[in-house]
Amino acid sequence: MPYDAVKMKEWQIAEAAEASMPTPDEWREKLGLNKDELLPYGKISKLDFLKIIERLGNKPDGKYIEVTAITPTPLGEGKTTTTMGLIEGLGKRGLNVGGVIRQPSGGPTMNVKGTAAGGGNALLIPMAEFSLGLTGDINDIMNAHNLAMVAVTSRLQHERNYDDDQLKRLSSMRRLDIDPTRVEMGWVLDFCAQSLRNIVIGLGGRMDGYLMQSKFGIAVSSELMAILSIVKDLADLRKRLDDITVAYDKKGKPITTGDLEVGGAMTAWMRNTINPTLCSTVEYQPVMVHAGPFANIAVGQSSIIADRLALKMFDYNVTESGFAADIGFEKFWNVKCRYSGLIPNVSVLVATIRALKMHGGGPKVTPGVPIPDAYEKPNTGLVEKGCANLIHHLNTIRASGINPVVCINSFHTDTKEEIEVVRRAAEAAGARVAVSEHWAKGGEGAQELVDAVIEACKQKNEFRFLYPNETKLRERVDKIAKVVYGADGVDWSPEAEAKAKAFEADPKYDEYATMMVKTHLSLTHDPTLKGVPKGWRLPIRDILTYSGAKFLCPMAGSISLMPGTGSYPAFRKVDVDVKTGKVHGLHDVD
Repeated sequence: MPYDAVKMKEWQIAEAAEASMPTPDEWREKLGLNKDELLPYGKISKLDFLKIIERLGNKPDGKYIEVTAITPTPLGEGKTTTTMGLIEGLGKRGLNVGGVIRQPSGGPTMNVKGTAAGGGNALLIPMAEFSLGLTGDINDIMNAHNLAMVAVTSRLQHERNYDDDQLKRLSSMRRLDIDPTRVEMGWVLDFCAQSLRNIVIGLGGRMDGYLMQSKFGIAVSSELMAILSIVKDLADLRKRLDDITVAYDKKGKPITTGDLEVGGAMTAWMRNTINPTLCSTVEYQPVMVHAGPFANIAVGQSSIIADRLALKMFDYNVTESGFAADIGFEKFWNVKCRYSGLIPNVSVLVATIRALKMHGGGPKVTPGVPIPDAYEKPNTGLVEKGCANLIHHLNTIRASGINPVVCINSFHTDTKEEIEVVRRAAEAAGARVAVSEHWAKGGEGAQELVDAVIEACKQKNEFRFLYPNETKLRERVDKIAKVVYGADGVDWSPEAEAKAKAFEADPKYDEYATMMVKTHLSLTHDPTLKGVPKGWRLPIRDILTYSGAKFLCPMAGSISLMPGTGSYPAFRKVDVDVKTGKVHGLHDVD
C-alpha cells in the first residue's frame, strides 16, 4: 500500500485489497460489537441498528464531518473519493473513524457514470458487491414500491368489475372510486430505461388489469428511498409507509397506501433496509452504506439512521452530500440536520482545478468524451476566474455557521501555481485549505486535509438554519434562491403559485420539508450557465408533493425520474472471470 493508481484500474485495486478484508468476526472485535449486532451477508455484513443504538444510546456523539463540493463538471468533483481519502487519512493517525455513504443505483453503474465507490487508493470495498445490489436494499424498496402499484391497479380492476355489495362480500373492501387518470405513483426499476418513461398497461380482457397510461421511474427516485433516508427507526418507517399518496379519487381526494391497506406489507418488505451495510475502505476503515436517494427530488444524503449509529460508534464520522453545495449541502443544512437534530462540526468543500477552469470559461466538458486539452495544460487565469464559484459555495457554508475546509482534490496535471491561486482565494474568504493526494496515495496523501479537518473540529460552530420552521413555502424558496443560488428573485408559474398558496393555507403542510428541484450543473436552473451568473431569476413551474416523506418539491425546470442510457454505457466493459467468478470492468468517476 498504496497501490499504483496510475497503472491499476479501480476494480484491480479493489480485488487486491479485498484479499485481506476483515472477516465478520474480525469486524466484531475491531468495532466492539456483540455477536448478535452483526448480521453476515456473504463477504459483507449488516449492522443491527435497533440493538446497537439501544446499547450505545447514552454514549456522547463523535465529531460530525460533512463532504460537499463546488458546482461540478459532468464528470464530478470526487466527493466520494475525498470521503474515502479523509477516512483513510484519519485512520492513518490511529483515530477511531468511520464513514457513511449512499448506495449506488444500478442505473448509473451500468450507464455513463459507473459505480460510486471512490477512486484510486481512496476506494470502497468490496467493490462488486457495493456496485451490484449489496444486501438487496434497493431490491426491497422496488418490491415495496411496486406492491403499492399492484394494490392500486388491482383495486381499479375490481372496482370496475364488481358493485359495492360484491366488493364488500368478496374482500371486505369499500369503494375508493379511484380516478384512473390520476394514479400518480408509477412503477420503479433500477436501470436507466427511457423506453419505460411512458407506457400503457392492462391490455387484454377484463381480467388482465385496468387499461390505462402508466410510467416507470428509476428505483432510487422512489419516495420510499427518500423515506428510508430520513426516518429515525422502524416505527417511523411504518408510520410513513401508510401516508404515501398513490392516486386521487374522482373528487380530488388523495388515495394513500393506508387507504389501500398495503403499508404493513410494504414495511415487511423493507424491514431489513433499516440496517446499514458495513463495508470498508481499501485501508480497512469501516464505512456504512445506507440509502441512495435521488438527490434532485429527495434529500440526497446518506441516512439519518446510519449517521446516528456512526456518531455513537466512531470518534469521527465522515458523511457525504449529493451534488454541489447549492443542492446537497443546502438540503443537509436545512432538511437533514433539522430532522435529525445532529449538528456538524465541519463541512469539507471539494474542488478540482479542472472544474475551476471550466467555471473560468474553459471549453465544454461532456461525459463519455475525452476531456479537452485545455484542462491538461496550466492556466492560472482560468483558475482565478473560476474561483468565484468556489467562494460562492464557501459563503453558503459560512451562512450556516458551520466551519468550512476547502479540499483541493489533486490531479497529476495540477501545477503549484494553479493550486496557490485557489489557496489564496479560499483563505481570503476565511476558509482553511488543504491539498489532498488521496487518489494517488490513500490515507498518506490526505494528511494535510486531516490536519485542516481536525483543527476545524476544535473550533466552535454557531450553527443556524437558513429559515425558521414556521417560514411559509414561497418565502423559503425566495431565501434559498437568493442566498444559496445567487438569484435576484423567484418567478412562479400560475399553477405553481396557486399550489403554493393552497399549501401555505393548510397547517398540515407546515411540517413538510422544502426540497428544491434544480440542475446540479449550474447555480441557476440552466445547466449551461457556469461560474456565478448574475442578473437572473429562478422560475418555479410546479410543486411535487410527497406525503409519506413529507416533502414539498418546487421544480425549477423539468426533471425526468427515469434517466436514459447513453450511447456508450458502462455495461459494455463489465464482465466476469468464469474461472474465479470475479467481476471486472466496473469503473468510477466520482
